[in-house]
Amino acid sequence: MKYLLSLYLLVSCLACSQASETSKPNIIILFIDDYGWSDVGYRNSHFQTPNLNQLKAEGMEFTRAYVPTPTCSPSRASLLTGKEAIRLEMPRHIPNENPDGSNTSKYSYWETDPSQTPSINWLPLEEVTYAESLRDGGYSNYLIGKWHLGHEPFHPIHQGFLEQYGTSNFGHPKSYYPPYFKNSSVLVDAPEDSYLTDILTDKAVDFLENYDQEKPFQLSFWYYNVHGPHEGPKELLQKYLDQGLPKAEANYAAMVEAMDASVGRIRQAVEQNGLADNTVILLISDQGGLFSNAPLSGGKRGGDTLGEGGARVPFIAWYPQMIKAGAVYDEPIQTIDVYPTLMELAGIKGKPASQYNGISLLPAMKGGVLPERNLFFYRAYEDQYAAIIRGPWKLKKYRSGKMELYNIEEDISEQTDLMESNREMATSLGEALSAWEADAVPFNQ
Repeated sequence: MKYLLSLYLLVSCLACSQASETSKPNIIILFIDDYGWSDVGYRNSHFQTPNLNQLKAEGMEFTRAYVPTPTCSPSRASLLTGKEAIRLEMPRHIPNENPDGSNTSKYSYWETDPSQTPSINWLPLEEVTYAESLRDGGYSNYLIGKWHLGHEPFHPIHQGFLEQYGTSNFGHPKSYYPPYFKNSSVLVDAPEDSYLTDILTDKAVDFLENYDQEKPFQLSFWYYNVHGPHEGPKELLQKYLDQGLPKAEANYAAMVEAMDASVGRIRQAVEQNGLADNTVILLISDQGGLFSNAPLSGGKRGGDTLGEGGARVPFIAWYPQMIKAGAVYDEPIQTIDVYPTLMELAGIKGKPASQYNGISLLPAMKGGVLPERNLFFYRAYEDQYAAIIRGPWKLKKYRSGKMELYNIEEDISEQTDLMESNREMATSLGEALSAWEADAVPFNQ
């Protein structure tokens, strides 16, 4: 009898362990490149995004989501590690040093950067990514698409991902039609006239249709879209040219529609393959858009990338098991919050909180609120280089000594500088930003 009871308890424990493992949600992260906050159909009817509109309607939109260093490589490093990119010595994107996109020197410099701050050319392998933590917690991790965090020795398969597909050393393709990349063997067997976003989506759909492991999965689909060269699908471009758009903007609008169609295909694969009840989808952009970001000021280029048009990005979370359809969260968050959010969603301890800067978004996803905190920003390209957000307030700082203060809730376009009329808030934010710089910036300025 004791033997049977012991056997029963052992089997029960194993069953509980397996149930716990399978109850961990699958995770899909859709990371769009250079996609402006204003460029979604539910804000701007100029863009055709029915699938993003539906994702928002069925999920939660974080309307004030920001990237700590809004540019390609640092935004990815922050997403992966939960760290402000400047703490990783990465205040700029990784340039292509060699014809194949690889780098031999550890740091690069930017000719017009007034501080001549060095920026690291790869994400160090000792940094712990969400893929590594999820892997250690029982997940299988896959990456499709853009990486831009270092050449081959630093590729995704060395940072916690089991497989990678369509990953090059480049920050963008030379064309969205074959051959996609210069001096590269990546996707060289793609059919003639196949659009890059479609090829990558085919792989993602195939993955979702054929995944047969007992382990939960994490799929990072990091789009090259809608980064330049602005080249929309040929079958969509004419529609936007007929609307009277300049060619570059017509191509961009066609690229947005192609990206949205990709999201729709992924959603359909999730639904049709019985994954919807236990899958989380996060859709985020890595920085603001190149074209008009109205009503936001600034953008990817032009000297005001820490303006709302450059640093604020679309962020939608979909998880019907937890999130009430149509939910909206209007307080500031940052992409450094993704790492701790994934750990809590998966029930994984992850790395110590001292090794990341974000907080879990689960309280907000469950309908609650997050604690008010300071959010910090840092880049090294031009005069404007740092910023801080606290609630509705935002202070921007320039190397020339200028500072600007805005109330974003009342002035989303950042048109009225309140430095003189709100000296107490300006002083408080300025002191907090200076203290953060002293702690976070690894280089002597």
